[in-house]
Amino acid sequence: MWLRNHTSSLEDFILEGLFDDSLSHVFLFSLTMVVFLIAVSANTLTVLLICADARLHTPMYLLLSQLSLMDLMYVSTTIPKMATNYLSGKKSISFVGCATQHFLYLSVGGAECLLLALMSYDRYVAICHPLHYAVLMSRKLTLMMAVLSWLGASTNSLIHTVILMHSPFCESRKISHFYCEFPAILKLICKDMTVYETTVYISTILILLIPISLVSTSYAFILHSVIQMQSAGSKRNAFATCSSHLTVVFFWFGACIFTYMRPRAQHTPLQDKVGSVFYSIITPTLNPLIYTLRNKDVAKALRKVFGRCSTNH
Repeated sequence: MWLRNHTSSLEDFILEGLFDDSLSHVFLFSLTMVVFLIAVSANTLTVLLICADARLHTPMYLLLSQLSLMDLMYVSTTIPKMATNYLSGKKSISFVGCATQHFLYLSVGGAECLLLALMSYDRYVAICHPLHYAVLMSRKLTLMMAVLSWLGASTNSLIHTVILMHSPFCESRKISHFYCEFPAILKLICKDMTVYETTVYISTILILLIPISLVSTSYAFILHSVIQMQSAGSKRNAFATCSSHLTVVFFWFGACIFTYMRPRAQHTPLQDKVGSVFYSIITPTLNPLIYTLRNKDVAKALRKVFGRCSTNH
């Protein structure tokens, strides 16, 4: 009896996916794949540029390289499986594959929330305490920030993944999504999960609102410092330094709040898919473009690389 129940719990899940075979959906799928390739290329290029150019070995760019690595992992966790299923006509994902996908996307998503908050502290130190920047943002502290983001989010993700995957699933294993997302999996569980849902809701508030509070506090101090600046050029430089980070924060946290901070009863499959498409495909594509196009140092490093390539040819 136990063996039968245990075996059935390891059955494959069915992913509903994003697209059907209609012409419009074929076009949307093609567009999604183009965006995916841009995201992979842009984030990979950003990481390689920061690693290759010694001038970019500063705390801000080391944190930016971690952000790009997270975005690269995020799109690579969800989109390839969706594309494989769509092209092959299959909709299944194995139990282990679903658990792995859930763990990875939740880890990377949580790590990005924490990292964006820590990046706002970096901007605060750079603008409010520029003379002490090298001391307050040492290489050791920068590495600790990166490790804390990854470790904290992975621990949180592991706990939720283990609890979900050890819960009894209903006979229907159809996930109304294009990947194994938390709310979609939760709907398949047959037992009463009210207490757990409340716990998840509280932990989600903490993992979202604490970083948002840190970002808000940092930028309140930054704004105060900028207002006191006498030079118009200094004010422009300060706003230019912060605008990229603020734009990324707005897109990322806005999509996460829409998806995870609404009660379960208010979730619809379409809303969940739209929110997930935004933060799993569009945001990872926009992040490197926002930082690269609005950052002189990254743009200069990029021109230097292309200059070498054209000289060699």
